[in-house]
Amino acid sequence: MSKKKLSIKQLEKSLDTIRMHLEVDGGNVEVVDITEDNVVKVKWLGNCLNCNMSAMTLKAGIEHTIKSHFPQVVAVEAIN
Repeated sequence: MSKKKLSIKQLEKSLDTIRMHLEVDGGNVEVVDITEDNVVKVKWLGNCLNCNMSAMTLKAGIEHTIKSHFPQVVAVEAIN
């Protein structure tokens, strides 16, 4: 496991690979925090705020993408 500190900028860049799929439906996501134990906090934007598929997108899209680039990430959680 890497001890290198993650940055929000690095995580945002990794999400650029899937961001277009969110934008097609009028939504987006923003990385707002990384905890000391490598839990990434994201905020839904646009239509993603009220989408009933957000939970699935969070796990299958957002978390999967981030963890594939940064295996030290423990989890990704959506906040309000």
